[in-house]
Amino acid sequence: MKNIFKLPLAIALSTSGSAALAAPADPVETAIVAQVKNDHARALALLRETVDINSGTMNFPGVRRVGAVFERELQALGFRTQWFDGDSWHRAGNLVASRGRRGPKLLLIGHLDTVFASDSAFQKMQVRDDGNASGPGSIDMKGGDVIMIHALRALHDSGELDRMSVRVVLMGDEENRGEPMAVAIRPLLEAGAWADIALGFEDGDGDPKHAAISRRGASSWQLEVTGKPAHSSQIFQPEVGDGAIFEAARILDGFRQALSAVPNLSFNPGVIAGGTDVTLDTETSRGTAFGESNVVAQIVRVDGDLRAISPEQLASARAAMRKIVDTHLPHTDATLRFSDGYPPMAPTAGNARLLAVYDAVSRDLGFGEVTAINPRKAGAADISFIADQVDMAIDGIGMRGSGGHTVDETADLNTLDSQTMRAAITMYRLSKQH
Repeated sequence: MKNIFKLPLAIALSTSGSAALAAPADPVETAIVAQVKNDHARALALLRETVDINSGTMNFPGVRRVGAVFERELQALGFRTQWFDGDSWHRAGNLVASRGRRGPKLLLIGHLDTVFASDSAFQKMQVRDDGNASGPGSIDMKGGDVIMIHALRALHDSGELDRMSVRVVLMGDEENRGEPMAVAIRPLLEAGAWADIALGFEDGDGDPKHAAISRRGASSWQLEVTGKPAHSSQIFQPEVGDGAIFEAARILDGFRQALSAVPNLSFNPGVIAGGTDVTLDTETSRGTAFGESNVVAQIVRVDGDLRAISPEQLASARAAMRKIVDTHLPHTDATLRFSDGYPPMAPTAGNARLLAVYDAVSRDLGFGEVTAINPRKAGAADISFIADQVDMAIDGIGMRGSGGHTVDETADLNTLDSQTMRAAITMYRLSKQH
């Protein structure tokens, strides 16, 4: 492990209890709060500017334009920036920015892309009278990126950013990862190896009372089952056996019986095709199947996903699935392949300490307690790739809202300043404790 920045749990849990939003006990925190309030209009304008640029993952010019906007903002705060062109992993690229050499090494993580393609009808930000704003990526995650910039600007203008060591990584393909993945995520992994503490500005579960100290990983599996083709009148006979479809059914139900009650583990056979002649493209999740009702099925293909809360849970689930697959019905065979995706972000003691700091900040500002998100409600995110490299990590501290990944995506603008204050003062307290 690196030099560990350990915050004693007793200190992390301390809170003034009665501190008011307008007057934190620390004069620096008072200045940070004032800067956030004064900068609200500028932050809102930045949100509109970036949301109004389509940056669907495969719209490379759009992703680069959004990256250029945030590069402009970071350079204005004194960051050294570098754009990593994504040609080698077939995506737009990633933005990395660095500043300072003092205090614990803070890694701030976001992404530039959205799920909305360049021809989507959902293109612009619309501010409503109720304090909400709809728009593509308004919460996932241009809103989080803006909160990150908003917090850094408040720290800069209050004179505290000079006392920090910060690296920002904004990925260009979080929603649709490029290949080879090892190349695509290399700047993030390098930043994780450098950092002591990681803060992820994803939107979480939409509730400002929650933040993520764990995220389930996302991987996939492919099952292929074969049987002996024959006339259906001979199924179950010693010379024919049970056929591919019954064997696939046995395996899938075996998965369900063995693993469905394991806490925070989920697995899902998303698409299945079976018969005499089958095709299944796992990239598009489309396939074909030919067969007759009076013919014993010869082949079944299944494509599914697997989500676990820790590497140990993932390994245990995969072992159990392999054991079920290997117990074949007569005259059948099966192969099971696993494909790695996002690793789990396990709930560590260090992550819990960081949540305690964030919770104390929220209470002192008058925003109430913050507890851990149920990991079943927190999908995979970029922070998962580096969570096991840092001493402490937390995610889901970005913009609040609802409808992510849909045309109903809506940001709660009432949380723009409050989420920024929480993030900025958390970074300040981490640097001060160090």
